[in-house]
Amino acid sequence: MGDNSSIERARYDFKKAMQEIVDYKGRGTELISVYIPPSKQISDVMAYLRDEYSQASNIKSKSTLKNVQGAIDSIMARLRTFNTVPEKGVVIFCGEVPRAGDQTRMVQFVLDPPEPIATFYYRCDSQFYTEPLVSMLADKKSYGLVTIDRQEATIGLLSGNRINVLKHFDSLVPSKHHQGGQSSVRFERLIEIAAHEFYKKVAEACTDAFLDRPELQGILIGGPGATKDFFVKEEYLHHELRKKVIDTFDTGYTDEYGLKELVENAKGSIQDIQLTKEKEHVQRLLREIRKADGGLSAYGEDEVRAAAESGAAEVLLLSEGLNKKRLTVECPSGHRYKVTVSADDSAGGLKCSECGSSVSVVESNDLVDDFFEIADSFSTTVQIITEDSEEGEMLLKAFGGIAAILRYRVA
Repeated sequence: MGDNSSIERARYDFKKAMQEIVDYKGRGTELISVYIPPSKQISDVMAYLRDEYSQASNIKSKSTLKNVQGAIDSIMARLRTFNTVPEKGVVIFCGEVPRAGDQTRMVQFVLDPPEPIATFYYRCDSQFYTEPLVSMLADKKSYGLVTIDRQEATIGLLSGNRINVLKHFDSLVPSKHHQGGQSSVRFERLIEIAAHEFYKKVAEACTDAFLDRPELQGILIGGPGATKDFFVKEEYLHHELRKKVIDTFDTGYTDEYGLKELVENAKGSIQDIQLTKEKEHVQRLLREIRKADGGLSAYGEDEVRAAAESGAAEVLLLSEGLNKKRLTVECPSGHRYKVTVSADDSAGGLKCSECGSSVSVVESNDLVDDFFEIADSFSTTVQIITEDSEEGEMLLKAFGGIAAILRYRVA
């Protein structure tokens, strides 16, 4: 699977797990969250948890005491299976959550964080402490920032919601000369030469800052006057960077504050980029479908699954709104097969397609994850499509949220 598909899958799985975890609420202060950084020794964490177990004996409510100590026991049991802390650390959520009536059930989630855990953290509360992980879900794609006029320029990088200033330049371009005659013409020429050298210097710094950043989604250029447009139009930037220029934007400043102003003014364009990429995929699919022979397209779970499992799918388009699971079921007679059902379906009413008897669930997998696994075998790209656009809504409603652009036609 390509890097983009791997990122898509990691984000999908992590986001799905977080949606479930955030919704859990305890009846008391009895849901435990533990963040363990890679630098922490398992033995140190176990010692800390034993101390918390001991201190929990001061809890007055017998049910809360039982649930807290039970959760700590469960976490320690899980940690005994670790030889060392994983490379990025590990996060464990554990506790009793309500179910029907007065009953509760123990839930436990062990997550590999998308980014390294910085510090050890333990918390016992009425809900799981998820804020650090939620912030990791924020889009970490970056955008190059340039503010420029004839007096100065600043280069920065927008990563998530953070702006990092990479370089600031004060130009040596002299102010306009107001005297007449030949000296004025010569001086104007010197000004233009100085400006040209300044623009080249800024462009070279942009190359150093942006060219080798595969995560760079685009470049935003701002400034108070016409210089920014001249800088782009006259192609001072490296040819690969010119392809990434999203647009130019008016800003009142060209210093660090100007970068903040640039990001604020370009918010709409930044938000549109991911949707634009998704739209391009769906529109490409629609162009294929409109062809007389259906083109290189497939849609609907069965048709797409057949194409994916034969290696014919180039790109799988899966709606973020899919809420289904892929079950492996088996009946008492030994008939085993796979079926797709709603994620909310317990599958209790399913009957064997061979003999009509009731079936039991042998294995359950999220439908999107199931397609990711197929894609992994054939280097197929997977694009998760949100419902935030007309095309995304169409994919879900008209095509069941599952479609594919093919490498070749499937017989």
